Amino acid sequence: MPKLTIYNPRGELEAEGEVESGTNLLQASVKLGAKHGSACGGVCSCSTCHCWVKKGFDSLSEQEDNEADILDRAFDVKPISRLGCQAEISNEDVVYQITEESERTWYDEHPKERHEAEAKGLWPPKK
Repeated sequence: MPKLTIYNPRGELEAEGEVESGTNLLQASVKLGAKHGSACGGVCSCSTCHCWVKKGFDSLSEQEDNEADILDRAFDVKPISRLGCQAEISNEDVVYQITEESERTWYDEHPKERHEAEAKGLWPPKK
C-alpha cells in the first residue's frame, strides 16, 4: 500500500500512514486524521480541498477538465495543485500539503475543534 505524508499549511507534519490504491487524497486525509476541509463534501463543486502535491504528482489519476475549471477558483494555485477529492492515489507514495483555505474550511466544519484550538491559542495560526 502507498504511504502518504501530509503537511499542514505551515509545513508541519499533519499525518502519515498507508492507504489503499484508488483512494483520493481527501479520503486519505480523513482516514489519517488530517485537517483537510471540503465544503462540498468531495464532489468537485468547490475548491476547498485544494492541496499541493510535493511528491508523487505524476502518479496520481489524470486531472479532468472539471477539476481544472474548479481549480481556477482556488487561491494560490501552483503547477503542483490538485483537488483532494479528485486526485486518486496509485501504488506510489505521495507527499502533499493542505492549503490554508482547506484548513480554514475544516475548522469551519468542526466548530468544537475550532473552539478548542482557539482556547489553546492554536487557531488562527500565527504568521
